[in-house]
Amino acid sequence: MSSLTYVQFHAVYVLPALAALTATVHHRRDSVDWRVSGGGLALVTALAVAYTLPWDRLLIDAGVWTYGADAVAGRLWGVPYEEVLFFVLQPALTTLWTVHVVGPVVSGVEHSRRDRVGGAATGIAVGLVGVALLTAQSTTYLGAILTWAGPVLALQWAVGWRYLWRRRGRVAVAVFVPSAYLWVVDRLAIEAGVWAISETYTTGLAVAGLPIEEMVFFVVTNCFVVQGVVLFRWVVHRWR
Repeated sequence: MSSLTYVQFHAVYVLPALAALTATVHHRRDSVDWRVSGGGLALVTALAVAYTLPWDRLLIDAGVWTYGADAVAGRLWGVPYEEVLFFVLQPALTTLWTVHVVGPVVSGVEHSRRDRVGGAATGIAVGLVGVALLTAQSTTYLGAILTWAGPVLALQWAVGWRYLWRRRGRVAVAVFVPSAYLWVVDRLAIEAGVWAISETYTTGLAVAGLPIEEMVFFVVTNCFVVQGVVLFRWVVHRWR
């Protein structure tokens, strides 16, 4: 029996952080095009749900992670409702933080055809590393993350890795802060029995009790969100 349900996890750790960021974002009104940022959030969220749901279902079916008794209210296609909600809440959380720190769009960054090919190739390489890791049981979860991440990173880096590199300091802050917060609350959720990560499919490496696979997962997913929003704003700016 878990001491915290998945709904309570959202109520205690996710929604208050989301509310705080929403309440403090008002000072960005004059420097942020909310139609563009909102469009970026809507696009990233829709893609997150569509792309993550089948991947999440496969790993649940494989037993990579499980949930505490009575921790979830129900399931959609084998995935807890609360997890599907997380696919929406995390992009919102990270996007609001990104708006706080990323600053205005910078002009004058050129991204050539060679840059697009190089960015795509690098993302594909990440995916291939993941495929290789899938061949060993203890690196299954890590391999699944990188295999799943490869196509998204290939697309994003093909679109504008040079722009992301130009804004690397702010992008890094935008990725790291929500990732660090989610590492902490993930560890608390595991301790409370909301979910458990299989020892069979993980390396056994952990930081303060948090499996490194979980740390990689949140960095990767927040990279998806931050890079997606930053590049969406940049592309719209260039079109205009």
